[in-house]
Amino acid sequence: MINKVLTNIGKVMVGKHDCIEKMVVALLVGGHVLIEDVPGVGKTTIAQTLARSMNCSFCRIQFTPDLVPSDILGVSIYNQKEGKFEFVKGPIYHQIILADEINRTSPKTQSSLLEVMEEHQVTMEGKTFRMEDPFMVIATQNPIEYEGTFPLPEAQLDRFLMRITLGYPSMKEELEIMKKNGRESRLDDLEAVVTMDELWSAREAMHKVFLSEELERYIVGIVNETRQHPSVLLGCSPRASIALYKTAKAYAYIKGKEFVTPDDIKHLANDVLSHRMILRPEAKYNGITNTGIIQEILKKVRIPVVKQYA
Repeated sequence: MINKVLTNIGKVMVGKHDCIEKMVVALLVGGHVLIEDVPGVGKTTIAQTLARSMNCSFCRIQFTPDLVPSDILGVSIYNQKEGKFEFVKGPIYHQIILADEINRTSPKTQSSLLEVMEEHQVTMEGKTFRMEDPFMVIATQNPIEYEGTFPLPEAQLDRFLMRITLGYPSMKEELEIMKKNGRESRLDDLEAVVTMDELWSAREAMHKVFLSEELERYIVGIVNETRQHPSVLLGCSPRASIALYKTAKAYAYIKGKEFVTPDDIKHLANDVLSHRMILRPEAKYNGITNTGIIQEILKKVRIPVVKQYA
């Protein structure tokens, strides 16, 4: 199943194999992804191709300063013919949501996503509406341009399973991208290659991937170090430990392994943990970054030696 998805997305996306794998990991785990990168590197395309490959309903929401919660969640409208109010669902009621430039809307609108991202449900006017599974929010933001933006609060960032960057393509990849998009786009011709039953089976198999007690303590040790670091004002919460535990299993699964290795955890640590930390002001002024702290912690925390890996 995983190979079919990766191959299908590769028909449209050139390169970015590691990023695509991480998107599939998030889908298996049932988490959300924040893509932080400059415009024009394929953030929207990767979300669309993932939805088409899984035959999931897709909706793109352009976040703007005048967007209000009801524009996303829905609103009750009075039906004169029936003589009663009817609830009209908003665009959030799809399986894969692209929240484009999420930091361009107000904190009030950003907070409307907290419940649906954590509990996969929306409560409106005393009624609860469940999201169709799988449900995934893929949010994008430009890390360079800050004019007219609202930084995502800690509670919102903590809802994202991972924060990834696509980066610029190599010269060879960019040449291929130019040739492909110079002709007709292949996105419209992309077909679904995985059924929902196959996805449920993959999730069941993912949970059976073995993760030893030594590696469980290794994960907790890494997360705990983010709370002890002198440059960190607010470290990662237990939700981060759970996220790293789940993603490590999913990543090992898509690599065809039956057990998790320390390298799997180290490969995902920055994507899962870095956006969940708040640095002290003096650390930012000295040029210290979240990514740099995670790399420092990975060098500090002792890697367990387990018999299964010998």
